[in-house]
Amino acid sequence: MNIQYSDALVIGGGLAGLRAAIEVAKSGQSVTLLSICPVKRSHSAAVQGGMQASLGNGAKGEGDNEDLHFADTVKGSDWGCDQEVARMFAQTAPKAVRELAAWGVPWTRVTKGPRTVVINAQKTVIEEKEESHGLINARDFGGTKKWRTCYIADATGHCMLYGVANEAIKHQVKIIDRMEAVRIIHDGKKCLGVIARDLTNGQLIAYIARGTMIATGGYGRIYKQTTNAVICEGTGAAIALETGLCRLSNMEAVQFHPTPIVPSGILLTEGCRGDGGILRDVDGYRFMPDYEPEKKELASRDVVSRRMMEHIRKGKGVKSPYGDHLWLDISILGRAHVEKNLRDVQDICKTFNGIDPADEGPKGWAPVLPMQHYSMGGIRTKPTGESQWLNGLFACGEVACWDMHGFNRLGGNSCAETVVAGMIIGDYFANYCKNNGEIVDTNVVKEFLTKEYQYLKSLVDKEGKHNVFEIKNRMKEIMWDKVAIFRTGEGLKEAVDELEKLYKDSQDVKVHCKELNCANPELEEAYRVPRMLKIALCVAYGALLRTESRGAHYREDYPKRDDLNWMKRTNSYWVEGETLPRIEYEDLDIMKMEMPPAFRGYGAKGNIIENPLSEKRQAEVDAIREKMEAEGKSRYEIQDALMPYELQAKFKKPNQRIGVDYE
Repeated sequence: MNIQYSDALVIGGGLAGLRAAIEVAKSGQSVTLLSICPVKRSHSAAVQGGMQASLGNGAKGEGDNEDLHFADTVKGSDWGCDQEVARMFAQTAPKAVRELAAWGVPWTRVTKGPRTVVINAQKTVIEEKEESHGLINARDFGGTKKWRTCYIADATGHCMLYGVANEAIKHQVKIIDRMEAVRIIHDGKKCLGVIARDLTNGQLIAYIARGTMIATGGYGRIYKQTTNAVICEGTGAAIALETGLCRLSNMEAVQFHPTPIVPSGILLTEGCRGDGGILRDVDGYRFMPDYEPEKKELASRDVVSRRMMEHIRKGKGVKSPYGDHLWLDISILGRAHVEKNLRDVQDICKTFNGIDPADEGPKGWAPVLPMQHYSMGGIRTKPTGESQWLNGLFACGEVACWDMHGFNRLGGNSCAETVVAGMIIGDYFANYCKNNGEIVDTNVVKEFLTKEYQYLKSLVDKEGKHNVFEIKNRMKEIMWDKVAIFRTGEGLKEAVDELEKLYKDSQDVKVHCKELNCANPELEEAYRVPRMLKIALCVAYGALLRTESRGAHYREDYPKRDDLNWMKRTNSYWVEGETLPRIEYEDLDIMKMEMPPAFRGYGAKGNIIENPLSEKRQAEVDAIREKMEAEGKSRYEIQDALMPYELQAKFKKPNQRIGVDYE
């Protein structure tokens, strides 16, 4: 029986897990981090466009602050987020981006004087102030009032990941890669650690800690068309689900990015459109202004993706062997801009499609089609990052429903969330580990190890009837065909029924390689695919029951956002032995919101079934604000009166900005 002990255990080697591990290590505690791949190859490296933080350094970011970032985040979420968490995030983000700079992350900087940018497909000259020279720059992204997405050309995630990973090594975080967490160890009340499987030799190891954090990313690989890496299969969330205690929230909230390249599905960053790139149809016509005359290509991602598919439905798609697509044109930005700020995009287009997007005219247009990109749903946590149902289990990053994204996230907010949540939740996690050191009953650990070994042995011993790869591929097709951008009750019911049958079939598969103590990819599929199906069922079943459209969840048979009946968070849990998740709901309290539900700013007005509490709460908010402004109160005092929120003092302190100092 191999048992390893540490103060803190982190599962996942992307930005969120690494940043949280650093926060614990800085407190003087021992940290073990398990990663399914080498940490510098984690999916965080795929981030291209940038990280949102309201620095307000550049000319187009002037006047930005936490209030505007908060408001954009709430609207982006379609009023599905936890507004207290959105406040925590917006307040801490400027500190996070500056901390990364101190760790050597080479942010693109402001250069004083005039520079040419493309806004609404027109070249425009803006003047950068001398006092901004050398400060961190920002580009435009969808759904934001100001340019606040800090970036490093279009290799932001890669640079951030290397900087954060190096910092983790500096703080002596014990990183063990090619190690997969396959079961959470618990006593029914408290998380004790995990059973992990060494992917190189098949050995099972129990990692025991005072506190355990899951930071394993999203579940995009349950879809046929996705920008996610092959490791993003949702199994981190699934092992939490399999405790029977933890809830997964808002799993039906799945984001589809407008501009993955066809056919590979590799993402072309939102920075393409943020920098002024435009979408064109089969006729070369720029169609987005017809649908969204104000924000055009920079409406929120869920809106742009739907508009693109709507346009294709009208017969305006470009025919190809891989199906219809549309064009992304960044040649209008000019070769110099592309080769400086979008060079990764240029390399992707050249390598995978044989085109140079800097070439003028149709020759350089990139074929794009919306595909699954991000998971707003995940392991439900408190604002501290800890599970409400299993003490000592924390979650951070895309795997978590900390719930700052609600039903749609803004571009740049997930990259920011990884390090911001890593700071905030990492600090709470460190304090939990320091103050909770109960003795672990090794009999419980032995029981979990024995049970897991017997389960894996049963998989290789079984002469099942089904092929696990066929089951997996069929799941992906069902999710893409029936649980994607446009959803209907009929299609979702068919998806749930088919996925449930696939889940039952996945219990009876044949593994041809019978070895346990070696690298056995077929065995890995045999235990991962049933978990992926559980995740897929949570998504499809939650979508079937939610009879409204909100953010990325769009029901063609229920096209209105229903604030009267659906101001609720979906919570899914799984009872062992059953073949469907159970669903319960958690109400969102409008009367405690700083920003009560209103028109989001996209599409036609009146597409909301309103809740009378929204008008009542808005009147309260307006009265409080008017009174306090007349009394000369600061925006911080007004915000605290409207919606107090908890945040560590070191993160809650005011942020400095040029021209306003610590206002």
